[in-house]
Amino acid sequence: MDHNKILGVVLAGGKSQRFGQDKSQVKLQGKILIDYILSEIVDEFNETLIVTNNLINFMSSDKIFLTKDFKNGLGPLGGVFTAMKWVKENNKKYNWISTFPTDTPFFKKKELKNFYKNIKISDSKLFFIKSKKTRHNIFGLWSMDLMDQLESDLLKGERKVELWANSVGVSIINIEYKKIDPFFNINTKEDLEKAIKIMNND
Repeated sequence: MDHNKILGVVLAGGKSQRFGQDKSQVKLQGKILIDYILSEIVDEFNETLIVTNNLINFMSSDKIFLTKDFKNGLGPLGGVFTAMKWVKENNKKYNWISTFPTDTPFFKKKELKNFYKNIKISDSKLFFIKSKKTRHNIFGLWSMDLMDQLESDLLKGERKVELWANSVGVSIINIEYKKIDPFFNINTKEDLEKAIKIMNND
């Protein structure tokens, strides 16, 4: 994989309804949640884009850019299209966007490297990670060639990543782990407590 052709994208436009506040800004062991994923990926790409509708804090880097969803209420698919739109409008030369959530503090760059290592670009225009029978649809690699189809389907009302990916064809990359689940995500206050316990026991 040529990382120069990939834009890193953190999808931070969710409403965090189950958590009760913008979870990207929640502190875990003194560090805000979004910075866990940013610190793992920022050096893997020339540029990383955060798609968010809020004024948020995040680690300082001249490689990180911010943009708002082109339209509210379209979920992660809307965020993906927003990132593709940003690429086009800013005349960037990226062929792919690589997406990440804000709420997975145990994800490490070794998982990203493993993901890319097992991708055969000729197989698909869309790749997702799967681990222990669970598909992680936000950890994806999306070809810019999907932009027109995605725009059309969003206008028709498609919102579900799972259904849309299945309809266009998605290749699944299995990533194994032995100890801490790198894809553990924090949706609720209870999940945050679990993450604290995991860190304390590590």
